[in-house]
Amino acid sequence: MTAVLAVVIAALLSVTALLALIRLYRGPSLLDRVVAADMLLATMVGAVGAEAAVNRHATTLPVLVVLSLLGFVGSVALVRFAVREES
Repeated sequence: MTAVLAVVIAALLSVTALLALIRLYRGPSLLDRVVAADMLLATMVGAVGAEAAVNRHATTLPVLVVLSLLGFVGSVALVRFAVREES
């Protein structure tokens, strides 16, 4: 049961990461690429969280916190940069 669940989670997260990479590559605007990068980072957080849940350990919690903060700070910084470019 756990092996099947791990395979399903891995397949769904792989498809999500592939779609985010396609959007990151194709663009067309800076904000589309920012959203795609944020989605890719959220997928990574989900993958690390799923790995921790399947293996039943909490040692990756600091990694999850750092990745989440990195995504938040990066998104806010890029949006502030994009707003300055438009005005």
